[in-house]
Amino acid sequence: MTMLMEKAACCCLSDFLEDDETTVGTMLNIAHTAATPEGMNVRAEAVLREVNGREFTFDVRAYDEKGTIGEGTHKRFLVFGTKFTEKAKSKLD
Repeated sequence: MTMLMEKAACCCLSDFLEDDETTVGTMLNIAHTAATPEGMNVRAEAVLREVNGREFTFDVRAYDEKGTIGEGTHKRFLVFGTKFTEKAKSKLD
């Protein structure tokens, strides 16, 4: 469910990113409100609620075939892929 919520938020932004731009998740605050039995389809949606510089805040919600199974807030931050990866790899030095 959480992966689908993050993916939905990424899809909201994907058409607007340029060159080496990408986003990273920085916060996910959700409630899982209902179980879904094995074999039932699950989908998620994200609605961009706020933009603060390079930070994007989304309302996220997940559904199964019978209704809402979770909802909350997700934040993503705009980064440059190469620079971000190099900084992360520098921890190995």
